[in-house]
Amino acid sequence: MTKTRTAAALTALAALALLLAPGAMQAEADHNIKSQGVVTGEAAPDFTLTDTNGTEHSLSDFAGKTVILEWTNKTCPFVRKFYDEGHMQGWQQETTAGGDVVWLSIDSTNPNHGSFMDAGTWNGFIEQEGINSTAVLLDADGQVGKAYAAKTTPHIYIIDGEGTLRYQGAIDSIRSAKAKDIDKADNYIVNTLEALANGSEVSPDTTTAYGCSVKYR
Repeated sequence: MTKTRTAAALTALAALALLLAPGAMQAEADHNIKSQGVVTGEAAPDFTLTDTNGTEHSLSDFAGKTVILEWTNKTCPFVRKFYDEGHMQGWQQETTAGGDVVWLSIDSTNPNHGSFMDAGTWNGFIEQEGINSTAVLLDADGQVGKAYAAKTTPHIYIIDGEGTLRYQGAIDSIRSAKAKDIDKADNYIVNTLEALANGSEVSPDTTTAYGCSVKYR
Protein backbone atom coordinates (compact mmCIF):
# COMPACT_ATOMS: atom_id res chain seq x y z
CA MET A 1 0.00 0.00 0.00
CA THR A 2 1.40 3.44 -0.87
CA LYS A 3 2.08 6.09 1.75
CA THR A 4 -0.78 8.16 0.34
CA ARG A 5 -3.26 5.30 0.64
CA THR A 6 -2.01 4.46 4.13
CA ALA A 7 -2.44 8.04 5.28
CA ALA A 8 -5.93 8.18 3.79
CA ALA A 9 -6.88 4.92 5.48
CA LEU A 10 -5.61 6.14 8.86
CA THR A 11 -7.49 9.41 8.44
CA ALA A 12 -10.70 7.53 7.65
CA LEU A 13 -10.26 5.27 10.69
CA ALA A 14 -9.62 8.25 12.93
CA ALA A 15 -12.74 9.96 11.65
CA LEU A 16 -14.78 6.80 12.22
CA ALA A 17 -13.47 6.48 15.77
CA LEU A 18 -14.39 10.09 16.45
CA LEU A 19 -17.91 9.60 15.17
CA LEU A 20 -18.37 6.51 17.31
CA ALA A 21 -17.09 8.17 20.47
CA PRO A 22 -19.90 8.97 22.96
CA GLY A 23 -18.83 12.62 23.16
CA ALA A 24 -18.95 13.01 19.41
CA MET A 25 -22.33 11.30 19.24
CA GLN A 26 -23.67 13.67 21.88
CA ALA A 27 -22.17 16.65 20.07
CA GLU A 28 -23.85 15.51 16.86
CA ALA A 29 -27.16 15.09 18.70
CA ASP A 30 -26.80 18.58 20.19
CA HIS A 31 -26.12 19.96 16.71
CA ASN A 32 -29.21 18.25 15.33
CA ILE A 33 -31.37 19.74 18.07
CA LYS A 34 -29.83 23.18 17.60
CA SER A 35 -30.35 23.10 13.85
CA GLN A 36 -34.12 22.86 14.31
CA GLY A 37 -34.30 25.86 16.61
CA VAL A 38 -35.76 29.30 16.16
CA VAL A 39 -33.98 32.59 15.61
CA THR A 40 -34.61 35.51 17.91
CA GLY A 41 -36.52 38.16 15.99
CA GLU A 42 -38.34 35.63 13.81
CA ALA A 43 -41.76 34.02 14.15
CA ALA A 44 -42.02 31.42 16.90
CA PRO A 45 -43.33 28.04 15.69
CA ASP A 46 -46.94 27.37 16.57
CA PHE A 47 -47.64 24.20 18.52
CA THR A 48 -50.40 22.38 20.34
CA LEU A 49 -49.82 20.50 23.59
CA THR A 50 -52.09 19.05 26.27
CA ASP A 51 -51.79 20.25 29.85
CA THR A 52 -51.90 18.18 33.02
CA ASN A 53 -55.70 18.54 33.17
CA GLY A 54 -56.25 17.24 29.63
CA THR A 55 -56.84 20.65 28.03
CA GLU A 56 -55.16 21.47 24.73
CA HIS A 57 -53.29 24.75 24.33
CA SER A 58 -51.88 26.18 21.11
CA LEU A 59 -49.44 29.06 20.96
CA SER A 60 -51.80 30.75 18.49
CA ASP A 61 -54.52 30.75 21.18
CA PHE A 62 -52.60 33.52 22.92
CA ALA A 63 -52.24 35.97 20.02
CA GLY A 64 -51.95 39.49 21.38
CA LYS A 65 -50.37 38.33 24.63
CA THR A 66 -46.75 37.91 25.64
CA VAL A 67 -45.97 34.21 26.13
CA ILE A 68 -43.19 32.84 28.31
CA LEU A 69 -42.14 29.26 27.65
CA GLU A 70 -40.23 27.59 30.48
CA TRP A 71 -38.71 24.13 29.93
CA THR A 72 -38.66 22.28 33.23
CA ASN A 73 -37.85 19.03 35.05
CA LYS A 74 -38.48 18.85 38.79
CA THR A 75 -35.38 16.74 39.57
CA CYS A 76 -32.87 19.14 38.01
CA PRO A 77 -30.90 21.10 40.64
CA PHE A 78 -30.86 24.15 38.37
CA VAL A 79 -34.66 24.05 38.29
CA ARG A 80 -34.76 23.50 42.06
CA LYS A 81 -32.59 26.63 42.43
CA PHE A 82 -35.50 28.76 41.25
CA TYR A 83 -38.37 26.81 42.87
CA ASP A 84 -37.15 25.79 46.34
CA GLU A 85 -37.41 29.28 47.81
CA GLY A 86 -40.37 30.37 45.69
CA HIS A 87 -38.63 32.64 43.20
CA MET A 88 -40.10 31.03 40.08
CA GLN A 89 -43.58 30.79 41.56
CA GLY A 90 -43.39 34.48 42.47
CA TRP A 91 -42.36 35.50 38.96
CA GLN A 92 -45.12 33.35 37.49
CA GLN A 93 -47.72 35.01 39.67
CA GLU A 94 -46.45 38.55 39.18
CA THR A 95 -46.03 38.41 35.42
CA THR A 96 -49.41 36.83 34.68
CA ALA A 97 -51.44 38.86 37.20
CA GLY A 98 -52.48 41.53 34.72
CA GLY A 99 -53.69 39.08 32.09
CA ASP A 100 -51.34 40.30 29.38
CA VAL A 101 -48.72 37.60 29.95
CA VAL A 102 -49.11 33.83 29.68
CA TRP A 103 -46.58 31.49 31.31
CA LEU A 104 -46.40 27.95 29.94
CA SER A 105 -44.17 25.41 31.67
CA ILE A 106 -43.20 22.58 29.31
CA ASP A 107 -41.96 19.10 30.24
CA SER A 108 -40.26 17.30 27.34
CA THR A 109 -38.96 14.40 29.46
CA ASN A 110 -38.82 10.96 27.85
CA PRO A 111 -41.45 8.66 29.44
CA ASN A 112 -38.73 6.01 29.90
CA HIS A 113 -36.54 8.33 31.95
CA GLY A 114 -36.58 8.10 35.74
CA SER A 115 -37.56 11.76 36.14
CA PHE A 116 -40.65 11.50 33.93
CA MET A 117 -43.93 12.58 35.53
CA ASP A 118 -47.37 11.80 34.19
CA ALA A 119 -50.27 14.25 34.42
CA GLY A 120 -51.48 13.05 37.81
CA THR A 121 -48.03 13.24 39.36
CA TRP A 122 -47.57 16.70 37.90
CA ASN A 123 -50.84 17.92 39.38
CA GLY A 124 -49.76 16.76 42.82
CA PHE A 125 -46.44 18.51 42.33
CA ILE A 126 -48.12 21.73 41.14
CA GLU A 127 -50.17 21.82 44.33
CA GLN A 128 -47.25 20.88 46.55
CA GLU A 129 -44.91 23.49 45.09
CA GLY A 130 -47.49 26.24 44.59
CA ILE A 131 -46.65 26.53 40.89
CA ASN A 132 -48.39 29.54 39.34
CA SER A 133 -47.76 29.07 35.63
CA THR A 134 -50.78 29.37 33.36
CA ALA A 135 -50.44 25.68 32.51
CA VAL A 136 -47.94 22.83 32.60
CA LEU A 137 -47.77 21.25 29.14
CA LEU A 138 -46.64 17.68 28.45
CA ASP A 139 -44.33 17.15 25.47
CA ALA A 140 -43.40 13.50 26.01
CA ASP A 141 -42.36 12.90 22.41
CA GLY A 142 -40.14 15.98 22.54
CA GLN A 143 -41.34 17.42 19.25
CA VAL A 144 -42.01 20.91 20.56
CA GLY A 145 -38.79 20.98 22.55
CA LYS A 146 -36.80 20.01 19.49
CA ALA A 147 -38.64 22.52 17.31
CA TYR A 148 -37.47 25.23 19.69
CA ALA A 149 -34.08 23.59 20.28
CA ALA A 150 -34.67 23.62 24.03
CA LYS A 151 -31.48 22.10 25.43
CA THR A 152 -31.63 22.59 29.18
CA THR A 153 -33.96 22.76 32.14
CA PRO A 154 -34.60 25.56 32.66
CA HIS A 155 -34.62 27.13 29.19
CA ILE A 156 -36.67 30.27 28.56
CA TYR A 157 -38.32 31.67 25.42
CA ILE A 158 -40.34 34.90 25.39
CA ILE A 159 -42.71 35.59 22.50
CA ASP A 160 -44.45 38.91 21.94
CA GLY A 161 -48.11 39.50 21.07
CA GLU A 162 -47.37 39.32 17.35
CA GLY A 163 -45.83 35.86 17.67
CA THR A 164 -42.22 36.99 17.33
CA LEU A 165 -39.55 35.39 19.50
CA ARG A 166 -37.99 38.26 21.44
CA TYR A 167 -35.75 36.41 23.89
CA GLN A 168 -34.30 32.93 24.32
CA GLY A 169 -31.78 31.49 26.74
CA ALA A 170 -31.03 31.51 30.45
CA ILE A 171 -33.19 32.89 33.24
CA ASP A 172 -30.38 34.97 34.65
CA SER A 173 -26.73 35.89 34.36
CA ILE A 174 -25.15 33.75 37.11
CA ARG A 175 -24.63 30.21 35.94
CA SER A 176 -24.99 28.28 39.18
CA ALA A 177 -27.40 25.98 40.99
CA LYS A 178 -27.33 28.10 44.15
CA ALA A 179 -30.42 30.06 45.15
CA LYS A 180 -28.24 32.63 46.94
CA ASP A 181 -27.04 33.84 43.53
CA ILE A 182 -30.50 34.74 42.24
CA ASP A 183 -30.77 38.19 43.79
CA LYS A 184 -27.27 39.13 42.59
CA ALA A 185 -27.93 38.19 38.96
CA ASP A 186 -29.44 40.07 36.04
CA ASN A 187 -32.89 38.56 35.50
CA TYR A 188 -33.43 38.21 31.76
CA ILE A 189 -37.15 37.49 32.10
CA VAL A 190 -37.77 40.73 34.00
CA ASN A 191 -35.48 42.68 31.67
CA THR A 192 -37.25 41.38 28.57
CA LEU A 193 -40.75 42.07 29.88
CA GLU A 194 -39.76 45.60 30.89
CA ALA A 195 -38.28 46.25 27.44
CA LEU A 196 -41.41 44.97 25.71
CA ALA A 197 -43.64 47.08 27.95
CA ASN A 198 -41.56 50.19 27.19
CA GLY A 199 -41.27 49.48 23.47
CA SER A 200 -37.50 49.41 23.77
CA GLU A 201 -34.89 47.01 22.43
CA VAL A 202 -34.46 43.71 24.28
CA SER A 203 -30.83 43.38 25.30
CA PRO A 204 -29.54 40.78 25.49
CA ASP A 205 -32.08 39.01 23.32
CA THR A 206 -30.18 35.70 23.18
CA THR A 207 -28.08 34.02 25.86
CA THR A 208 -26.74 30.53 26.43
CA ALA A 209 -29.12 28.57 28.65
CA TYR A 210 -27.62 26.64 31.55
CA GLY A 211 -28.95 23.70 33.53
CA CYS A 212 -29.55 19.98 33.07
CA SER A 213 -29.96 18.53 29.60
CA VAL A 214 -33.54 17.98 28.44
CA LYS A 215 -34.15 14.23 28.71
CA TYR A 216 -35.47 13.68 25.19
CA ARG A 217 -36.75 10.35 23.91
